[in-house]
Formats: sequence, C-alpha cells, structure tokens
Amino acid sequence: MDKKQDLPEFFEALIKKASLKQSVYSNTYDALNLFKGGMQKLAAKYESQDSEQSKKIPFTYRDRNEFEAELKFAGDTLVFMMHTNVFEIPRDHEVMKSSYIREDKERSYCGMINIFNFLSDSFKYNRLNDIGYMIGRVLINKDMHYFVEGKREIGFLYSSFGTSVMNAESSGKILESAIQYTLNFDLLIPPYNDVKEVSVQEFISTVDTMQLRTGKRLGFKFQADHD
Repeated sequence: MDKKQDLPEFFEALIKKASLKQSVYSNTYDALNLFKGGMQKLAAKYESQDSEQSKKIPFTYRDRNEFEAELKFAGDTLVFMMHTNVFEIPRDHEVMKSSYIREDKERSYCGMINIFNFLSDSFKYNRLNDIGYMIGRVLINKDMHYFVEGKREIGFLYSSFGTSVMNAESSGKILESAIQYTLNFDLLIPPYNDVKEVSVQEFISTVDTMQLRTGKRLGFKFQADHD
C-alpha cells in the first residue's frame, strides 16, 4: 500500500506548502549570490582601471555574511540584504492582476532581497543615529522569475514578472541601476530649523560620536523623488 495515501489531508498540505517555500528560499539565496558575484566583478573591473583618480576613490566589495553583501563607492555604501522568510504578495498588489499569477497562485510566493543606501561615513565614524534608505527590493518566486519595487532607475514594470528571469545578466542590470540611482541621490543640506539646536552633551562629543543625524533626505519628504 502506498503510504502517501495514509497521510491526513493537512499533512499533504503542509508538505506542499513547505516544499514551495523551500524552493523560493533556494532561488532567493541563489539570486543573492548572483548579486555578490556581480559586485565582485565590478570591483575587480574598477581596480583594473589603475588610474590616479580611481586610486583616490574607493570602489570595494565586502561579503558581510551569508545573507548580506555591500558595495562601497564615492562616499556611499549599498547593502543587499536577503530576508530569510518567504512572503505572499498582497491581494491588492498590481502584480496579482497579471495572467502569470492567475494561472498559478503559487507564483505569488516570493523571497525578498532589500537594497539599502547608507553614507559610508556613517559606518566609518560609527554614527549610529544616521539614516539609511531602502531604495529598492527584489522579489523572486519559485520559477526564478522576479520583479523589482524601487525608486526611479531601480523600479521595473510589474507586467514583466511573467517573463523576467533572474540570472547573471538581469542581476547585473539591477546592480548597475542601483549604483546609478545612488550616484544621483545626493546628500541635501537639512532644513536650518531642524538642526539649529544642539545639547551641550552633543556639542562636547567628538565628531565621530556626535548625535546629530545625517541622511540624504533628512528633513525632506522622500516621496519628493518622483518615480
């Protein structure tokens, strides 16, 4: 007798759902490693320029841990961070209207890689109050298809979810788009009234530990960067 037939229905449902999530997790992990490989190649390509100007401006890759990688360049640090859980796309999301999802509901389960932009000095001087921004996130499903939510250069059309496959080429394009957006995302002077007061404790602190916050859009609405 086939033992599978003896399994209660909820056991079968459990195995099916867990297998789906394991597949999505594995694809997302592979996608992160594609990004890591792309960062390494870009860093090596930059180093090969070997010019006086390039030597003065860092462009370095660091594997922070199994689920994080960073690329540091021109005063900025990009961090790609994989979330270890699998998510289902909300029902009211635009991508749920696509025929690709309607044909197979399991395609709406995705892993997530968040892309953060920080000022490199925030880490260098241990400025714990500084602000970083999530400039995009990549969603990958069981088919290794993906879509990107993000600002300007990073965001992709949701309609491409059914045809966009995560591979070395597509991950490279996403990485280059994130770099391009970061280069155009400049540090603005914060509004005067937001920083005109400072406590004695803050003032006597060294610059390295000063509690005054710094961020690219601190005091400004991030939504001002129209898509």
